[in-house]
Amino acid sequence: MSEQTARTEGNPGSREGTADRVSEAARRAFEQASEAAQDAGAKAKQAASETAATMTSQVKDMLDQQIGSGAGMARQFAGSIRGAADDLNRQSPLVAGFVRTFADRVDYYAEDLQNQTTEQLTRAAADFTRKQPALVFGLAALTGFLMFRTFKNTGTVNSPPIQPAEDADGAKQGYHG
Repeated sequence: MSEQTARTEGNPGSREGTADRVSEAARRAFEQASEAAQDAGAKAKQAASETAATMTSQVKDMLDQQIGSGAGMARQFAGSIRGAADDLNRQSPLVAGFVRTFADRVDYYAEDLQNQTTEQLTRAAADFTRKQPALVFGLAALTGFLMFRTFKNTGTVNSPPIQPAEDADGAKQGYHG
């Protein structure tokens, strides 16, 4: 036993030294893993931010193109209105003048629309909503009512009845729970 005691006393820090080395290695591994996780998180954030910016830019470009297309359609509409005004001019010059004025207005708004971006239109709509909230909400309510009436009258959706149907014997069919 004295030999064993002597060995333990001769190397008193062997177990403690090993535990310290293991603890230090674990601490370093944890720090490295933590740094790697932080780097990965930062890279993921940056990639998500860049993707969102790219998508936002692409959506804005697409909307700007659609605004241009809408302006072109409005110009065609104004041209059709002018053609109608020319036809009306033979029968009723006064009405033709009103129609031509309307065509000029449509053309003016199309030109104005052509030169604006999505952001400018959004800002203008927000300003108008702040200045005329009753008009905007009234138009929204009217639009909702008209859409409701339109979809209600179409009757294209055939949904099953809620109540169980009765067969010829008068017995109810359906859920038997």
